[in-house]
Amino acid sequence: MGATRCALANRCALNNFPPMFRIKRRKIERLDFILAGAQKSGTTALHYLLSRHPNICMGDQQEIHFFDNDAMFVAEPNYAELHKHYPSIASSTIAGDCTPSYLYHEPAMQRIWNYNPKIKLLILLRNPVERAFAHWNMQRYRGLEPLDFFDAIREEETRIAGAPPAEARRFAYLERGFYGRQLERVFKFFPREQMKIVKFEDFKAKQRQTLASIFSLLGRKPLRSLRNKDRNVVPYERAINWEERVFLYNLFAEDISKIEQLLGWDCSDWKL
Repeated sequence: MGATRCALANRCALNNFPPMFRIKRRKIERLDFILAGAQKSGTTALHYLLSRHPNICMGDQQEIHFFDNDAMFVAEPNYAELHKHYPSIASSTIAGDCTPSYLYHEPAMQRIWNYNPKIKLLILLRNPVERAFAHWNMQRYRGLEPLDFFDAIREEETRIAGAPPAEARRFAYLERGFYGRQLERVFKFFPREQMKIVKFEDFKAKQRQTLASIFSLLGRKPLRSLRNKDRNVVPYERAINWEERVFLYNLFAEDISKIEQLLGWDCSDWKL
């Protein structure tokens, strides 16, 4: 959607105005920002809202999966393979990529830093218990998960051991929710002032204020009007039960406390 709008803007600029009034275009040399996770934490909705901004281009697909594609980094990376997803843009337009798994895939942050150490990062985090169940439910809905939730999380370590990264992350219901270690990788390469870390629950409850802070980081004016609707929402097969919730909370409790310390957040709404 964002890329379609970018391409349309290009055609209008090139064809509808006399040469003296045509907007100067530039090819992408480096992306300006990345929306890097976590999965099932509102990234699809945020991608949509970013793509609505007249001075932001999000490429021709939502998840480009360049920096988590190990095959791209066997030799010197060819960034043209990333940039081909973007049209020429106006000098006032910035370009971004939304691939949530960059937060989870261990080598991704160093690769992003090597590519552009000044890049800005947007990160959304959700209650890891709710995130894990939403992830499982999505896989069930897509027909990719034959196991019930408790069975799936019991088998997770065995399933992902030795599996290719693209396959392993599909079933990493628990692993993708340990945000502390993931953020420590981010902080190893990027200063805090280059990132905006948002709690999913705040994004839903205070969307306008949250978006204003995101656009401020990106150096862009807030959108005047928001016509948002929930994105990437699938019906739930069932609700998480109390036994599952308690089991998962006990697994994540220490990491939730770590997030509170790292970010100065109050995560009482993530606790039992």
